[in-house]
Amino acid sequence: MAGKPKLYYFNGRGRMECVRWLLAAAGVEFEEVFLQTAEDLDKLKNDGHLMFQQVPMVEMDGMKLVQTRAILNYIATKYNLYGKDIKERALIDMYFEGMADLSEMIMLLPLCPPDQKDAKVAQIKEKIKNRYLPAFEKVLKSHGQDYLVGNRLSRADIHMVELIYYVDEFDPSLLTTFPLLKALKTRISNLPTVKKFLQPGSPRKPPMNEKMLEQAKKIFRI
Repeated sequence: MAGKPKLYYFNGRGRMECVRWLLAAAGVEFEEVFLQTAEDLDKLKNDGHLMFQQVPMVEMDGMKLVQTRAILNYIATKYNLYGKDIKERALIDMYFEGMADLSEMIMLLPLCPPDQKDAKVAQIKEKIKNRYLPAFEKVLKSHGQDYLVGNRLSRADIHMVELIYYVDEFDPSLLTTFPLLKALKTRISNLPTVKKFLQPGSPRKPPMNEKMLEQAKKIFRI
């Protein structure tokens, strides 16, 4: 019997959190190896485990997978969360790329210089309200179904709900005019596997704080 997937990253959200969400939603238990120092990252590089000299890395099914999108594609395909045909996969990929653009803005905000932070926050809020959330609300409204693609659960729904939680942390008032997305959040959050992941003590990581940011800067030599 194959062992649990093993996730190599620092003890924070970063680029691994979407992988944690997807594995958890698929009902897959996993182990984590947390990088504590820059030397831990150097060792993975020197041992030849990181194809492009960077994490996230997920060890599963006898492979050492790197590059976040490749990892997500593999997991989604393996656990039937990637649509029923090539057209559905194209939609899922298209939606995910938009979600990733917004998620990246929110994720990188702690690295913004203090004198630029207010302007960056205002820019992100504007894009959330006028570009990204309206697009996904429109998708749900256009077909009136419970899920974003093909009227069944896919990785698009998991990534969307993860992103909605981030927006809610960022500014909960931003969600008030998007009832279909709020309903999607409730629906997906009540799935048993996701509900378990949302409970205290799960592998889900909290928002970045100063201590975590400093550790990440040291590990990745930022």
